[in-house]
Amino acid sequence: MSDNRLSVFKTYKLYVGGKFPRSESGRVYEVTDSKGKWLANAPQSSRKDARDAVVAARKAFGGWSGATAYNRGQILYRIAEMLEGRKDQFVREVADAEGLSKSKAAAVVDAAIDRWVWYAGWTDKIGQVVGGANPVAGPFFNLSTPEPTGVVTVLAPQESSFLGLVSVVAPVIATGNTAVVIASADSPLPALSLGEVLATSDLPGGVVNILSGKTAEIAAPLASHQDVNAIDLTGAGADLAKELEIAAADNLKRVLRPQPVDGTVDWTADPGTHRLTAFLETKTVWHPTGALGVSGSSY
Repeated sequence: MSDNRLSVFKTYKLYVGGKFPRSESGRVYEVTDSKGKWLANAPQSSRKDARDAVVAARKAFGGWSGATAYNRGQILYRIAEMLEGRKDQFVREVADAEGLSKSKAAAVVDAAIDRWVWYAGWTDKIGQVVGGANPVAGPFFNLSTPEPTGVVTVLAPQESSFLGLVSVVAPVIATGNTAVVIASADSPLPALSLGEVLATSDLPGGVVNILSGKTAEIAAPLASHQDVNAIDLTGAGADLAKELEIAAADNLKRVLRPQPVDGTVDWTADPGTHRLTAFLETKTVWHPTGALGVSGSSY
């Protein structure tokens, strides 16, 4: 083998509608590691890319929300299997992105895969936790069941390129929503590689769409988009979050406010169920049990 062989550098692309487009603007930006070493050129998404991602997410919502919770769990578990198979790649990318040693990056990737499995297990259980039969005065069944909110824009954490990413994306789709994800601006490569895993799993195209670029530029049109139903502001600073929250009020989006942005968020902590329930709506149905007869019986 020749010692003069040139390395084949990876071309990172967006993940929209199950496909891998470049930004329609043709723009890219340099991604560097913690020491300033060049890693790759990432696509710099435009407003048009954001709108295309919403169209894809809306198209996928009916089939994904209509799938059985058990089936969604199977698909999420399949994604975890594929992440396990590509662990070495993600360890390398996380180490570069976050300035970690290989052993620490491996621990982060293991935690992210475990987190994905954890959410996969919740798909067919969360309904029993937050839904149920309600006691009412009268001859009625009164049943409350959770339903997905719809298309959710997710601003991924800036400082946790993979574990934080998984922690905000997995619960959104586990409960039947579809997602438009804005990756960490400085460390987007693990997120863009996640798109490659999703594309080769059983996840229908459009359920998760991943954009990279300047967070504020991409988030602004999504926060005001009339076909986006909710927004997770985790990856926004205080000033940007306030602007986006105001824009989101135009069509009464659900808003999950950001966590502290000073690096104090512990993504390894028990996540609880609050992200599962953040983008669920509760539907309550009344159904008559039948009129009581003279014998006091009913069906």
